[in-house]
Amino acid sequence: MKNFVLATTAALLLATSAQAAEMNFPSDAPVATITIPDSWNPKETETGIDATSDDNSIYLAVDVADAKDTDAVVKDAVEYLAGQGVTVDQKTAKQTAGMLNGMVLTNVNWDGTDKDGPVTIGLAAAAANAEKVLVITYWGTKGEQEKNDAAMTDIVKSLKPVAQ
Repeated sequence: MKNFVLATTAALLLATSAQAAEMNFPSDAPVATITIPDSWNPKETETGIDATSDDNSIYLAVDVADAKDTDAVVKDAVEYLAGQGVTVDQKTAKQTAGMLNGMVLTNVNWDGTDKDGPVTIGLAAAAANAEKVLVITYWGTKGEQEKNDAAMTDIVKSLKPVAQ
């Protein structure tokens, strides 16, 4: 009986920690939707949404920008990372392009460091529609971020433009 109670409690804890809600953002005029586990404490920001994995190994932000202002939003993301002590190794830049849920996506990844050691950094831009671009900022601790690969895959796959 004791094992049954322990197993049931563990199952309930796992089910609770895996809960996630679809979030439309920005809430006043939604451009996109994303599903992030509640345990990542997703919150709406002034320009989009951000979250940190429950083990603090990954920071993720998705900001909405006017297509003509994308450079400024990317600059703000780079400045945010620098302000957090993240240093990018420019020699490691890897650029890819593709599609994500009907959006044209351009992605650049780098290796770098922060106060805890080696990190992976990513910036991506996805065209949500003709006027709006989603700027995705990723920062993950090497050796720890891999524990969240499945969750990150699900989060990225859930990012979709809101039908206009």
